[in-house]
Amino acid sequence: MAPSEFLAEYLPILIFMGIAAFIAVAAIVLSLLVGKQNPDSEKLSAYECGFDAFDDARSKFDVRYYLVAILFIIFDLEIAFLFPWAVSLGEIGLLGFWSMVSFLGILTVGFIYEWKKGALEWE
Repeated sequence: MAPSEFLAEYLPILIFMGIAAFIAVAAIVLSLLVGKQNPDSEKLSAYECGFDAFDDARSKFDVRYYLVAILFIIFDLEIAFLFPWAVSLGEIGLLGFWSMVSFLGILTVGFIYEWKKGALEWE
């Protein structure tokens, strides 16, 4: 197989990537041209993280934001474990059922501990 024939096989991929790049750039340019650009104080205010978005990058901020984010990830992963477990519940039997019940029990104890310690309170 000649090198030109070998490279010709990749031509559809190159065309696809070119079209995708064009669409992406066109979408960004059109959103800048068509969309209204009038930020007000509400749009520029701190959103969920609790500190100003346009402040010094080296400023100190509250670590509770990260604690809430980690808690969200933990309980999101719990849901990710529950879906395959629920689908295969008929095949895994009682051992699989009680394993998941113990897993959920441990997570419930952890959640109650976090709640009692005030990790979920935002002042």
